[in-house]
Amino acid sequence: MWKVKRMKAARLVVLGVAVVAGGLAALLASGGDETPPPPKPTTQIDTVEILTAKGDIGIGSAVTAADLGWSIWPTSSAGPNFIRKSDRPDAIDQLAGAIARMTFSAGEPIRESKLIKASGSGYMAAILPSGMRAVSTEISPETGAGGFILPNDHVDVILSRRDKQAEKATGAEVVVSETILTNIRVLAIDQTVEDKNGQKVVVGKTTTLEVTPSQVETLALARQIGTVSLALRSIADEKKDSTDDDDRGSRQGINMVRFGVTTTATPK
Repeated sequence: MWKVKRMKAARLVVLGVAVVAGGLAALLASGGDETPPPPKPTTQIDTVEILTAKGDIGIGSAVTAADLGWSIWPTSSAGPNFIRKSDRPDAIDQLAGAIARMTFSAGEPIRESKLIKASGSGYMAAILPSGMRAVSTEISPETGAGGFILPNDHVDVILSRRDKQAEKATGAEVVVSETILTNIRVLAIDQTVEDKNGQKVVVGKTTTLEVTPSQVETLALARQIGTVSLALRSIADEKKDSTDDDDRGSRQGINMVRFGVTTTATPK
């Protein structure tokens, strides 16, 4: 009888050890009493829908509804000139038919300052800033930087002419050159108004320049008394001339006195 009780006690001890071991194993497997850390709070970014270009839009191109679309944009980065859908839900229909005065890249926000309603006018008249004129002059590879001048580049206009006064004094032919216009924007080469299809050179016979009214007269007179050439400016130099265009054109008109002709280029 004693042996039986002893065996039962031993079994109970073994059973207890097994239960304790199982509990410990379950505790270790579950990671103890530690609870998983709460997920980190996500930052909510305030966004707004703004009007953007679906693809590249070239200068002088008529914008269609298919060229425009609404894109999600961070509100903090949406400038005051961006067109918001909440403010102008009909902006796509309103701007369809406008002409691009400057180029747009795909995904770029649309700004109305870079568009203009032509109202039946041609694209050249539409892309001209107020008060400016478009004037054309003949060029060749020799006088047009070998064809490397492209629309929207900036150039200096150089006049090469015979100096008759110096010829009288020396008895020999004298040719002089002088820069008569500086930092002039190129609007077009022949009928090309933008760099398309990866072309790197435009060899044309006529270039169209953006000038002030007084500069039109200066250029017209220069063409009559000599050869006009264009010198391509570096992009880094385009913003260096801070002189007002009208003042610069006035001085250049007055300089025509030195050419020995009537100063018809003198500004009004």
